[in-house]
Amino acid sequence: MTLWRLEWMRLARTKRWIALVGVYVFFGLLGPLTARYLREIVDFAGGDLEGATIQFPPPVPADGMAQFVSNAVQIGTLVAVVVAAGALAFDAIPEMGVFLRTRVSDVRTILVPRVVVTVIAVLGSFVLGGLAAWYETWALIGGLEAGDVVAGLLFGCLFLVFVIGLVAAVAARASSVLGTVMISIVVLLIMPIFGISEALGRWLPSHLGGALATIPAGTESFSDYLPATAVTVVTTVGLFFVALRFAASREL
Repeated sequence: MTLWRLEWMRLARTKRWIALVGVYVFFGLLGPLTARYLREIVDFAGGDLEGATIQFPPPVPADGMAQFVSNAVQIGTLVAVVVAAGALAFDAIPEMGVFLRTRVSDVRTILVPRVVVTVIAVLGSFVLGGLAAWYETWALIGGLEAGDVVAGLLFGCLFLVFVIGLVAAVAARASSVLGTVMISIVVLLIMPIFGISEALGRWLPSHLGGALATIPAGTESFSDYLPATAVTVVTTVGLFFVALRFAASREL
């Protein structure tokens, strides 16, 4: 059995792909539904506060994607980090690390299948969720330009590849899956703080996560994300290089 087949079987048999697909598709279906019926939801929950009535503008198609992105960027990314950490922190269980390392001549033989399978699983789930949100937005609120949605999906996918690269680099040094998850999440939480400055935020990888909401809404264009794209590509390549070097130098 090759390590490629082993990794696909591990993803399938541990049901981790269900968590990824379930989260993204769930929010892909929930987001437009929430945007369309937000007024009714608030009224049902008690929108009349001491005589004050909450007024909501009529929903527009971009609201459906915005609702999806608000959840996908947060909860979806968290699930992606957990799944990636479980795959890439193969040294967290010393016996597993020794077993794998003593059977290959190059750590890339272990790392590359795990990275590639994780990337395919995470990006495939995100795209499925985005397509579900796009369809339901069309059905409930109205249509969106296909080019805008595709551009937003591509930028979102690039951000998720960066996230997996970050997890890979951390996993190569961390001593546990939990440690990998916590450090990765802290780094991802810190980035939006620096992003408060618009001049700096447009260059950060985290800026790409909101493209699926802002491009269809017309508040930002494709070119607005090119600075963050350049930084993200360079940083992601660097993270995978660091992950490989750290993993190769790690003692059994």
